[in-house]
Amino acid sequence: MAAEAAASITTEATKKKNEPWLIVGLGNPGKKYAGTRHNVGFEMVDAIAEAEGISMTSVSFKAIFGKGYIGDLPVILAKPQTFMNSSGESVGAIVSYYKIPLKQVLVIFDDLDLPFAKLRLLPKGGHGGHNGMKSVINHLKGNNGFPRLRIGIGRPPGKMDPVGFVLRPFTKQEREELDFTLQHGLEAVRILLLEGFDKSATVVNSAKKIEQIG
Repeated sequence: MAAEAAASITTEATKKKNEPWLIVGLGNPGKKYAGTRHNVGFEMVDAIAEAEGISMTSVSFKAIFGKGYIGDLPVILAKPQTFMNSSGESVGAIVSYYKIPLKQVLVIFDDLDLPFAKLRLLPKGGHGGHNGMKSVINHLKGNNGFPRLRIGIGRPPGKMDPVGFVLRPFTKQEREELDFTLQHGLEAVRILLLEGFDKSATVVNSAKKIEQIG
């Protein structure tokens, strides 16, 4: 009986190991929106794909789509092509088709409420007024119990309309800082998948405090 129990546990562990992670970056499709603040989720996914050698050449589930590995864990990378406000159509379809546990669905998106180029990793939460996240939660039947990586894009200057601000490109200096942030985010994603949420959140969320002290 003990041997059977051990075998059962091993099978469960193997099954969990073989369940893919879904990593989704939110943004708007097309050249018009490339490099804008609202598309940093796309840029993060592109950085992961490049670093891990994952080809993003296919289109499935209304998304630019790629499959590969981070370490020995299978991952699916996706950039929904539905436009931001309908992102959930793509995410919901992928989660349903591959039966991905919500704890293994990481959504990456821009955040006006975080200082520019800062990262924040959270295990769950609401949409915070972000229409892309609102759509994702709606298409996951209202369930918000999935991790998310927020990338700060700062607040619009003066009385500028936030809608116009999120569609603006970055300055040269901002771009240099953002590239550093994307590398930090890549490391955070690797830690999340291979060492767990708590370790990754400690690395990501404490970085801002260290910078503030310094």
